[in-house]
Amino acid sequence: MRLNFSNFLRDEEGATAIEYGLIAALIAVVAMVAMGNVGTSLEKIFSSIATKLGFTAPSGGGGTGGS
Repeated sequence: MRLNFSNFLRDEEGATAIEYGLIAALIAVVAMVAMGNVGTSLEKIFSSIATKLGFTAPSGGGGTGGS
């Protein structure tokens, strides 16, 4: 019993898995923030182009209408 508990305390496989999980989560958060910033920048660029071309954004909630 004591040997099993001693082996359990020395086992680091779970810690390694947790570290990889934390690294993957951090990468995912950074990617989401970066993509959000890129999306905002693209929206500003396309809005500027549309304004210069004389287009206006549709009013309302979007969609195809129909009523």
